[in-house]
Amino acid sequence: MLVKKTLAAFAMSLAMPLSALANEGAERLTHLLEPLETYEASFEQQILDADGERLQEAEGRMWLSRPGKFRWEVDAPYQQEVVSDGEEVILYDPDLEQVTVQALDQRVTHTPALLISGSANDLTESYQVSRQQQGSAETFTLMPTDADTLFEELKLTFRGEQLTTLQMTDSTGQRTAIEFREIRQNGDIDDERFSFEIPEGTDVIRDSQ
Repeated sequence: MLVKKTLAAFAMSLAMPLSALANEGAERLTHLLEPLETYEASFEQQILDADGERLQEAEGRMWLSRPGKFRWEVDAPYQQEVVSDGEEVILYDPDLEQVTVQALDQRVTHTPALLISGSANDLTESYQVSRQQQGSAETFTLMPTDADTLFEELKLTFRGEQLTTLQMTDSTGQRTAIEFREIRQNGDIDDERFSFEIPEGTDVIRDSQ
Protein backbone atom coordinates (compact mmCIF):
# COMPACT_ATOMS: atom_id res chain seq x y z
CA MET A 1 0.00 0.00 0.00
CA LEU A 2 2.84 2.39 0.86
CA VAL A 3 4.50 1.66 -2.50
CA LYS A 4 1.26 2.39 -4.33
CA LYS A 5 0.83 5.69 -2.48
CA THR A 6 4.41 6.65 -3.29
CA LEU A 7 3.96 5.85 -6.97
CA ALA A 8 0.68 7.77 -7.03
CA ALA A 9 2.31 10.80 -5.47
CA PHE A 10 5.15 10.60 -8.00
CA ALA A 11 2.69 10.37 -10.89
CA MET A 12 0.76 13.36 -9.60
CA SER A 13 3.98 15.37 -9.36
CA LEU A 14 4.71 14.62 -13.02
CA ALA A 15 1.28 15.87 -13.97
CA MET A 16 1.69 19.14 -12.09
CA PRO A 17 2.97 22.20 -13.95
CA LEU A 18 6.65 22.96 -13.26
CA SER A 19 5.72 26.44 -12.05
CA ALA A 20 3.43 24.94 -9.41
CA LEU A 21 6.19 22.62 -8.19
CA ALA A 22 8.65 25.53 -8.07
CA ASN A 23 6.20 27.69 -6.12
CA GLU A 24 5.56 24.85 -3.68
CA GLY A 25 9.31 24.41 -3.12
CA ALA A 26 9.87 28.13 -2.56
CA GLU A 27 6.94 28.35 -0.13
CA ARG A 28 8.13 25.35 1.85
CA LEU A 29 11.73 26.66 2.01
CA THR A 30 10.44 30.05 3.19
CA HIS A 31 8.38 28.26 5.85
CA LEU A 32 11.53 26.54 7.15
CA LEU A 33 13.84 29.56 7.03
CA GLU A 34 11.47 32.32 8.15
CA PRO A 35 11.39 31.32 11.88
CA LEU A 36 15.18 30.98 11.94
CA GLU A 37 16.62 33.85 13.97
CA THR A 38 19.90 32.34 15.13
CA TYR A 39 21.81 29.20 14.18
CA GLU A 40 24.91 27.64 15.71
CA ALA A 41 26.67 24.44 14.63
CA SER A 42 29.94 22.67 14.10
CA PHE A 43 30.65 21.62 10.53
CA GLU A 44 32.70 19.35 8.31
CA GLN A 45 33.40 20.61 4.81
CA GLN A 46 34.62 18.68 1.78
CA ILE A 47 35.56 20.02 -1.64
CA LEU A 48 35.27 17.51 -4.48
CA ASP A 49 36.25 17.83 -8.13
CA ALA A 50 33.91 17.06 -11.04
CA ASP A 51 34.87 13.35 -10.83
CA GLY A 52 34.09 13.14 -7.12
CA GLU A 53 37.75 13.09 -6.05
CA ARG A 54 38.34 14.77 -2.69
CA LEU A 55 40.43 17.92 -3.03
CA GLN A 56 40.21 19.39 0.45
CA GLU A 57 38.68 18.83 3.89
CA ALA A 58 38.06 21.32 6.69
CA GLU A 59 36.18 21.53 9.96
CA GLY A 60 35.12 24.28 12.28
CA ARG A 61 32.16 26.08 13.82
CA MET A 62 29.69 28.72 12.71
CA TRP A 63 27.19 31.14 14.23
CA LEU A 64 24.64 33.34 12.53
CA SER A 65 22.03 35.85 13.53
CA ARG A 66 19.61 37.19 10.96
CA PRO A 67 19.71 39.50 9.22
CA GLY A 68 23.26 39.43 7.86
CA LYS A 69 25.38 38.60 10.92
CA PHE A 70 27.58 35.52 10.95
CA ARG A 71 30.89 34.08 12.09
CA TRP A 72 32.55 31.19 10.26
CA GLU A 73 35.65 29.70 11.91
CA VAL A 74 37.76 27.02 10.22
CA ASP A 75 39.95 25.20 12.76
CA ALA A 76 41.59 22.47 10.72
CA PRO A 77 43.64 21.80 8.68
CA TYR A 78 44.21 25.57 8.50
CA GLN A 79 42.79 28.49 10.46
CA GLN A 80 40.52 31.07 8.91
CA GLU A 81 37.76 33.35 10.17
CA VAL A 82 34.96 35.10 8.29
CA VAL A 83 32.92 37.58 10.33
CA SER A 84 30.02 39.83 9.36
CA ASP A 85 28.39 42.46 11.57
CA GLY A 86 25.59 42.95 9.04
CA GLU A 87 27.37 45.76 7.20
CA GLU A 88 30.89 44.52 6.45
CA VAL A 89 32.46 41.10 5.93
CA ILE A 90 35.94 40.50 7.34
CA LEU A 91 38.09 37.59 6.15
CA TYR A 92 41.05 36.87 8.44
CA ASP A 93 43.89 34.57 7.43
CA PRO A 94 46.27 34.24 10.41
CA ASP A 95 48.90 32.33 8.39
CA LEU A 96 49.21 35.26 5.96
CA GLU A 97 48.64 37.80 8.76
CA GLN A 98 46.10 39.41 6.43
CA VAL A 99 42.57 40.79 6.78
CA THR A 100 40.28 41.56 3.84
CA VAL A 101 37.32 43.88 4.47
CA GLN A 102 34.43 44.33 2.06
CA ALA A 103 30.85 45.56 2.14
CA LEU A 104 28.21 42.91 2.76
CA ASP A 105 26.20 42.00 -0.33
CA GLN A 106 23.77 39.21 -1.16
CA ARG A 107 26.21 37.04 -3.12
CA VAL A 108 27.95 34.00 -1.72
CA THR A 109 31.34 35.58 -1.23
CA HIS A 110 33.35 33.61 1.31
CA THR A 111 30.93 31.37 3.15
CA PRO A 112 27.52 29.77 2.69
CA ALA A 113 26.47 31.33 6.01
CA LEU A 114 25.55 34.42 3.98
CA LEU A 115 22.83 32.46 2.22
CA ILE A 116 20.84 31.60 5.32
CA SER A 117 21.63 34.76 7.27
CA GLY A 118 19.64 36.93 4.87
CA SER A 119 15.94 37.25 4.11
CA ALA A 120 14.11 34.06 3.14
CA ASN A 121 12.05 36.03 0.62
CA ASP A 122 15.18 37.46 -1.02
CA LEU A 123 16.58 33.94 -1.30
CA THR A 124 13.50 32.45 -2.96
CA GLU A 125 13.13 35.44 -5.27
CA SER A 126 16.73 35.12 -6.49
CA TYR A 127 16.64 31.38 -7.19
CA GLN A 128 14.38 28.84 -8.81
CA VAL A 129 13.53 26.38 -6.05
CA SER A 130 12.53 22.72 -6.34
CA ARG A 131 11.90 20.31 -3.47
CA GLN A 132 12.42 16.57 -3.01
CA GLN A 133 11.33 14.48 -0.01
CA GLN A 134 13.11 11.27 1.00
CA GLY A 135 11.96 9.89 4.32
CA SER A 136 12.41 12.59 6.95
CA ALA A 137 14.85 14.53 4.74
CA GLU A 138 13.73 17.44 2.56
CA THR A 139 16.21 18.62 -0.07
CA PHE A 140 15.77 21.94 -1.87
CA THR A 141 17.64 22.57 -5.11
CA LEU A 142 18.23 26.25 -5.89
CA MET A 143 19.20 27.43 -9.35
CA PRO A 144 20.25 31.11 -9.59
CA THR A 145 18.25 33.35 -11.91
CA ASP A 146 21.16 35.81 -12.17
CA ALA A 147 24.32 34.90 -14.11
CA ASP A 148 26.47 36.87 -11.61
CA THR A 149 26.83 34.09 -9.05
CA LEU A 150 29.68 31.91 -7.84
CA PHE A 151 27.77 28.63 -8.19
CA GLU A 152 25.40 26.96 -10.62
CA GLU A 153 23.46 24.83 -8.17
CA LEU A 154 22.82 24.89 -4.44
CA LYS A 155 21.22 22.14 -2.35
CA LEU A 156 19.88 22.61 1.19
CA THR A 157 18.83 19.52 3.14
CA PHE A 158 16.63 19.69 6.24
CA ARG A 159 15.88 16.87 8.67
CA GLY A 160 13.14 17.46 11.19
CA GLU A 161 12.90 21.05 9.89
CA GLN A 162 16.56 21.60 10.83
CA LEU A 163 19.22 22.49 8.26
CA THR A 164 21.80 19.69 8.26
CA THR A 165 23.54 19.74 4.86
CA LEU A 166 24.51 22.33 2.28
CA GLN A 167 26.05 21.58 -1.13
CA MET A 168 27.25 23.99 -3.81
CA THR A 169 28.37 23.18 -7.36
CA ASP A 170 30.28 25.70 -9.49
CA SER A 171 30.59 26.00 -13.28
CA THR A 172 33.56 23.59 -13.40
CA GLY A 173 31.60 20.86 -11.60
CA GLN A 174 33.56 21.33 -8.37
CA ARG A 175 31.34 20.64 -5.38
CA THR A 176 31.51 21.91 -1.82
CA ALA A 177 29.62 19.74 0.67
CA ILE A 178 29.05 20.87 4.26
CA GLU A 179 27.56 18.74 7.05
CA PHE A 180 26.29 20.57 10.15
CA ARG A 181 26.34 18.92 13.58
CA GLU A 182 25.67 19.91 17.21
CA ILE A 183 23.01 22.25 15.85
CA ARG A 184 21.37 24.85 18.07
CA GLN A 185 18.61 27.02 16.61
CA ASN A 186 17.14 30.25 18.00
CA GLY A 187 19.34 30.25 21.08
CA ASP A 188 20.94 33.38 22.54
CA ILE A 189 24.14 34.49 20.78
CA ASP A 190 26.02 37.51 22.12
CA ASP A 191 26.45 40.28 19.53
CA GLU A 192 30.15 40.32 20.40
CA ARG A 193 30.40 37.06 18.47
CA PHE A 194 29.88 39.08 15.27
CA SER A 195 32.54 41.68 15.90
CA PHE A 196 36.21 41.31 15.03
CA GLU A 197 39.23 43.11 16.42
CA ILE A 198 42.02 43.24 13.86
CA PRO A 199 45.25 41.93 15.41
CA GLU A 200 48.14 44.38 15.63
CA GLY A 201 50.58 44.10 12.73
CA THR A 202 48.05 42.53 10.38
CA ASP A 203 47.89 43.76 6.76
CA VAL A 204 44.44 45.16 5.94
CA ILE A 205 43.02 45.08 2.42
CA ARG A 206 39.80 46.98 1.76
CA ASP A 207 37.77 45.75 -1.20
CA SER A 208 35.72 48.61 -2.63
CA GLN A 209 33.50 46.29 -4.73
